[in-house]
This record gives sequence, C-alpha cells and structure tokens, in this order.
Amino acid sequence: MREMDEVFRALGRSRFRSRFQLSGKEADYLRQKGLETIIEHARDLVTKRLADACPANDGRQTPMRNHPVFVAQHATGTCCRKCLEKWHHIPRGRPLTETDISYVIEVLTRWLLAQKVAPPASGQEGLC
Repeated sequence: MREMDEVFRALGRSRFRSRFQLSGKEADYLRQKGLETIIEHARDLVTKRLADACPANDGRQTPMRNHPVFVAQHATGTCCRKCLEKWHHIPRGRPLTETDISYVIEVLTRWLLAQKVAPPASGQEGLC
C-alpha cells in the first residue's frame, strides 16, 4: 500500500480522477444519512464487490453515480482491483485482507471529508 498523502497527490494530477466531486443527489444522500452511515455502506460495498481475489465483473462492478461511495471510489482509484493495484499497490489475484479493506475505507473517508458537504440544518435555528 502507498502512503496516503502520496496517493492523493498522484490522484490530484489525474484529470480523470480529479474531476469527481460530490454534488446533487449523492451530496444530499451524504448529508441526509451522515458520514458514519456512508462509511458503513463503504465497508459493505468494498467487502462484497472488491474483496475477492477475482471479483465478478471486475472493472465494471462500480457504477459512476447514485451513491457517494461510488463517486468516491472512482475519485480515489478504489473502484476495481486493477485500479487498487495501479493507484494503491494492492495486488490483484489475492483476497483483500482486513488491513487492505481498512486502508480503502480510510482513503474513501478522507476523500468524502474533503468534499465538505455540510450537514443538514437542525431546524432549531431562530427558535425561542
């Protein structure tokens, strides 16, 4: 695995990876559900879609939109085993370890936090 700051510098130099941002319904969903829930979704998605040594539909298993985690995966090169190998030096052909999965979740969390999606208003402002 690569050092996280190094990975994010490299991702920032990629025109494809750096164009991803949370907006619209994905940003709304993150606001509505909260980061903790989205990270739970991320762990579930990574475990089910990427953890096998040879995942089904590898390279096509992660949609480009409709969930904040999907957008984050494409932005961070954690969308398929080929990208995990290229961007994060996690080899293909072996199952992801718990350490690998935790690293991927850390990468996704860092990217999601950098999106600065404001939490929903509590609805209590201005009340007496």
